[in-house]
Amino acid sequence: MSLEMLEAESIHIIREVASEFERPALLFSGGKDSIVMLRLAEKAFRPAPMPFALVHVDTGHNFPEVLDYRDKRVAELGVRLIVASVQDSIDSGRVVEPTGRRASRNRLQTTTLLDIIAEHRFDVAFGGARRDEEKARAKERIFSFRDEIGQWDPRNQRPELWNLFNTRIRPGEHIRVFPLSNWTELDVWRYIARDELDVPPIYFAHRRRVFERDGMLLAENPYQAPDPTEVVSEETVRYRTVGDMTCTGAVLSGARTVADIIQEVATTRITERGATRADDRTSEAAMEDRKREGYF
Repeated sequence: MSLEMLEAESIHIIREVASEFERPALLFSGGKDSIVMLRLAEKAFRPAPMPFALVHVDTGHNFPEVLDYRDKRVAELGVRLIVASVQDSIDSGRVVEPTGRRASRNRLQTTTLLDIIAEHRFDVAFGGARRDEEKARAKERIFSFRDEIGQWDPRNQRPELWNLFNTRIRPGEHIRVFPLSNWTELDVWRYIARDELDVPPIYFAHRRRVFERDGMLLAENPYQAPDPTEVVSEETVRYRTVGDMTCTGAVLSGARTVADIIQEVATTRITERGATRADDRTSEAAMEDRKREGYF
């Protein structure tokens, strides 16, 4: 589909949610997909303000550049931001922080997200997932029903014939909605170029100290130490996706502009998550297992 058609479909979905649900929220990480989703939400309601809050589940190990961008964008729009802290979940005993060489807080986000949804009684949450990211994402419908404990059952999905969405839920249940379901990574970057959207600088080529682990380039960071055999070196890299720095890998790249990124993405044959997310490599069904538990 053209960008115009994708935009129109996504705006229709966002407006449908606003008209059918009482307490929506938009999950906003400061990553490229949520940036585009936020822009679409602006267009859906302007000149009126967006009728929902933004929610960010912060692992405490996020890239500082992305958090800076998040706060700047929220200030520009004057919207409400709710930060759900994984550290708070650890401190309260809701989750236990993993240890070991490959320890990451990424999976702990599920409990933190479900807790914030329950606390604020959100009945729907917009997510920026796309079907081309990972095979478990491709199984999920645009409107994804979650039961009273936040679980997704891929065998019990609701039909979406003729773009008609079943929005009925009982108390305690909620819906995840993915307005970018039919977009690709390339579509996202073309939209960013067309609308001249600002993005965090780590999406562009820059010098960073990294070390290789399991075929990925992880940033040198205060939360995980490289093994004695893992050599830290300074390389020219960029990030295709942003998340917890303990499990999000960089790629060697000289792409310093959005046009460069579009050209790079157009020629790659490896999905962004498959290339750069360690948490998706733990098993063939890693993402699906997390989504069944209530993950994004």
